[in-house]
Order: sequence, then structure tokens, then C-alpha cells
Amino acid sequence: MEYRQLGRTGLQVSPLCLGTMNFGPETSEDDSHHIMNRALDQGINFFDTANVYGRKQGEGVTEQIIGRWLEQNPGKRDQIVLATKVYGRMGDGPNDQRLSAYHIRRACEESLRRLKTDHIDLYQMHHIDRRTPWEEVWQAMEQLVREGKVLYVGSSNFAGWNIAQANMLAAERHFMGLVSEQSLYNLNARTVELEVIPACSAFGLGLIPWSPLGGGLLGGALQKVASGRRASERMQQEIEKYRPQLERYEALCRELNQEPADVALAWLLHNPVVTAPIIGPRTAEQLEGSLRALKIRLSDETLKALDDIWPGPGGQAPEAYAW
Repeated sequence: MEYRQLGRTGLQVSPLCLGTMNFGPETSEDDSHHIMNRALDQGINFFDTANVYGRKQGEGVTEQIIGRWLEQNPGKRDQIVLATKVYGRMGDGPNDQRLSAYHIRRACEESLRRLKTDHIDLYQMHHIDRRTPWEEVWQAMEQLVREGKVLYVGSSNFAGWNIAQANMLAAERHFMGLVSEQSLYNLNARTVELEVIPACSAFGLGLIPWSPLGGGLLGGALQKVASGRRASERMQQEIEKYRPQLERYEALCRELNQEPADVALAWLLHNPVVTAPIIGPRTAEQLEGSLRALKIRLSDETLKALDDIWPGPGGQAPEAYAW
């Protein structure tokens, strides 16, 4: 496994991040533990979760599953980079969500308890909070860092200007600020190329793409439907919407003798700003499949073909839409 630095930090993480959103709702606890063991055995040391994962408000089901795995395997805590998130609603009270200092402190303590650990390696703000001033957010995060409960702070679903504002104010406080951004990014969702990716590059944030397969659209959707695998009504609508592009894409993948999902991950990995796409396997077999992407090197000709099939916004702003 060739590890990468997370943004401008010295932290080394695997080029694939194990996403755990399926742990609990889709994947049993035993299978989740097996996937984590297998991922670590294969060199994946970057695990991502969130306090709201598990589909039961306030319970942090997925964090609890990870916590029990760590409790059963105490030596493995220092072998992984553990990331979780704060923002989402965790109770019925008015302060049980968002990014007030009140909620950040309480949410962190509760995540530590569920994860059965004394620190979070990467604590990510799950969304921008337009109601809370950055002075308050950074004061809360600085306190957690001083106490050793958090090592690095990241963001998720931020706009480019949010990243710039946050890190300029952090610099004024002599605080490291954001070191990563977790964004929707895949061949079919390239809006972040306008301003988020340039902001990450300028401020030294590692980009952690979520939904790298577009919810399954880029994972061989036509082939799976043709072979009789069931697809949701939403996915069927997506397939029909993008059928001409999917036909060209899957034909190109066949020419490359590669699986569509692996090509989609390899395309993300060729971008120097991308640290690690988040893979969300429901089974150990899906995990093994994702590892193939690490061996794929896409030629300039293939990259151009992918751009022709899945065109982006035209580059970064403002050149993408002006001169």
C-alpha cells in the first residue's frame, strides 16, 4: 500500500478510505467487524464514520459498532486513522445539532464514548453552519485539540469560500484550521472543480470524495440491470437519464478490460488534490473489488475519453464560464 499525506499534514493515510455508513442499517455487526479486519489487513488505515450514521436518531449506531470492534481489538486503535463528524441532529433539543460550541463539546464527548477511544484523529464538520460565527467554532475546536480529544479538524460539504473564510480566521488565531474537505465528487458530479478543489489546493486541504461511484451509477449499472439485478426506482430513472453516457462509459471500460467501478475510483485517484475516495462496502467482496483500482493507471488518452463522456464544468471558476 502506498500511503498519502492528508493535505498539508504529515499524517499518512491509505489512498482508499473505508466508509462505514452501511454498518448497522445494511451490514450486520459481525460482517462490519470482518470488513474492518480485512480492510486493515489489506493496508487500509483510514476509517470514516459520523455520529448520525445508523438511521436511529441520537444513538450513533455505526459509531457503537466501531467502538465494540476497537474494544475487542485494543491493539488496532493505533493502527487506524479514525474520522467522525459533528453537525447532524442527535436529539430533540434546540442545541442537539449544528456547530455551536455547546453542541460541538457534547457531541465530541458522546462520540468518544460510543467509539470507546480517548481521541478522534480527524473531527469533521458535516455541513457548514451559517448561524454560528467562526470565532465560536474555532474556540470549541481549539479546546478539544488542547485536551487531546481531537488531533485534526476537517470539513464536509463546504463551499470553496467557506474553506477560505474558515482557514483565514484560523490562521489569525494561530490554529491549523481545516486539513481536509469531504465532498461529493465523481465522474458524473464535478461541480467541485469550479471552486472547492481550487480552494483545497490553495489552502492545503486533502479532498476526500464521497459517493465516488455516484450511488452505483458508475459501478456497471447497465450490466447489473441487464443481468437481472434489482435496482431501485430512483436508480432506474438515473440510468435512463444517463443511458447514452453509460453505454459509452461501460464500452470504454470493456476496452480497458477493467470494471467500471474500478475505473471511476482510478479517475479520482489521478487528481493530486484527492487524498482518498470513500468506499462504502456492504460486503467483504465489495471491499476486495475496490482494491483493484489502486493498480490502474489511466493514460492521457483514456482521461480525455472520460472527459468526453462525463464532461466537467469546464475547469475552475471563473474561466469555466467567463474569460
